[in-house]
Amino acid sequence: MATKTEVDPAHREFLRERFGPSARITVMRPGEWSVVYSVRTADADLVARFGAYDEDFEKDAYAARYSSRTLPIPPVIEWGPALGGFYAIAERIRGEHIDGLDETRMRRLLPSLFAAMDAMREVDLSASSGFGGWRADGRTSHRSWREWLLGFVDEPATRGAPGWRELLKGTPVSLAAFKEGYARLRERVDHGPEKPHLIHNDLINRNVLVDGDRISAVLDWGSSIYGDFLYELAILVFYQPWFPAWRNIDFAAEARAHYDAIGLDVPHITERLSCYTLRIGLDDMAYSAFRKRWEKLALVTTRVLENARA
Repeated sequence: MATKTEVDPAHREFLRERFGPSARITVMRPGEWSVVYSVRTADADLVARFGAYDEDFEKDAYAARYSSRTLPIPPVIEWGPALGGFYAIAERIRGEHIDGLDETRMRRLLPSLFAAMDAMREVDLSASSGFGGWRADGRTSHRSWREWLLGFVDEPATRGAPGWRELLKGTPVSLAAFKEGYARLRERVDHGPEKPHLIHNDLINRNVLVDGDRISAVLDWGSSIYGDFLYELAILVFYQPWFPAWRNIDFAAEARAHYDAIGLDVPHITERLSCYTLRIGLDDMAYSAFRKRWEKLALVTTRVLENARA
């Protein structure tokens, strides 16, 4: 069986049938839901992804229509069924991952990062309705933002997983923390938006490429949702402790200064961020248990309790 650094033979054969026997194929990274390859030919430098779910690549292809100078999204050249799952091909974009930036570099990048978030917030979603997960045909998973924020408690923790109760039943401390956190979450959902905005929802998992002090690509829209644009900011706020180089960056304060500078009124920003950081933590608790990442679960549990009791 191929290891994480080896090319799956079936994938190699598929790609060489598509791009010729001389195509150079190497593993770029295995992901949670897909494997990513570099495909180099005499004429092209490409990225190929293989995964089990069509919606990931469908959303990548659809999101590319929102690409702009401030929100660069590589177009999907082709995608479709392959080898019992799905594949997608895109041009390779060069750059560093945002996750590895030090404090100085991250501070210099913030204007570009906030500009990309602004571009997502300004995307016209009037042709669709609803909140939460979305598909290219306009379907969404939930009727309201409140329903999406709270409804996960009765849904699978993620694709192919049981619900949070089943996942956490063997971890009494985390189970109690989840219940306490969810009770607080229900108290904090009163300030959501009346209309949805586009949210990437996964910016800090090696999905943003950086060239100098600007964003060169926003990748992998499979986790994208429609909801409150502040949810994107809340992800940075919640996960800051996992990035020691950023410990001195107050993302919420930096965002407030940015919104003041562009004249954007953001009512109840503190309450909304408090709600969303709690929701993010609860979701991660269930996901970490699903992946059997017990050390991560313990850390997230502590973070959830800090947010719940703040």
